[in-house]
Amino acid sequence: MLAPLAHARFTPETSSGVISLATPQRSAEPMSVITSIAEARIAVDTAAASATRMLSIYTQDLEPEVYDQTPFLEIIKSFVLARSFAKVRVLLVDPTRVMTDTNRFIAMGRRLSTYIDIRYVASHMPQQRSCAYLIADERAIVYRLRADTWDGIADFNNPAVARLHLAEFDSVWNASAPERALRVARHS
Repeated sequence: MLAPLAHARFTPETSSGVISLATPQRSAEPMSVITSIAEARIAVDTAAASATRMLSIYTQDLEPEVYDQTPFLEIIKSFVLARSFAKVRVLLVDPTRVMTDTNRFIAMGRRLSTYIDIRYVASHMPQQRSCAYLIADERAIVYRLRADTWDGIADFNNPAVARLHLAEFDSVWNASAPERALRVARHS
C-alpha cells in the first residue's frame, strides 16, 4: 500500500495564491504528496475539474474545509450542468455534522438531486474506514489515509490505483441505501 509513496514528490503551495484548475499536466513523476489543507483543496479542485463523467467521494463528514468551499462548489455546479450524464456520488461515514450544520454542498445536492447522490455508509459494513478520498472518473485520485489529517497523495493520471479504490467505493455504495434524511435536513 505504501510502495507508491516511494516515488511521490512534494508539491509546495503556490506563493502567488493563484490556483489553476486547468487539466493537470502529466509529468514523469506519478503523484504528489499533500501535507496541508491548502494543498488538499488544490488537489481536490484539480481532480474534480478533470472529471468528465463521474466523481466519487468517500468522506467522514463531508469536510467543510474542502467540500463546502466556493471554488469546489463552482466546479461541481459546472460539471453537472454541462453534462446531462454527469454523476457525483458521496459516501458519508458520519453524517452527524452535516445534519446539524448548514452545508452548501448538501443544499446543492438537494437542488441537483438527479446528479448528486449522497448515501450513509451502511452500519453493517465490516469496517468503516477512517480514510477520505475523491476519485474523478477512473483516472484521478486524491487519497488521505486518515481523514483527521491533511497528509495524503494526489495522482491525476493513475487508472490502476483509481480503479482499485473505485471498486472498494462501489462495494460500499451498493451496500448503503440512499439517505432521505439528508434531502430534507435543514429544508424547512
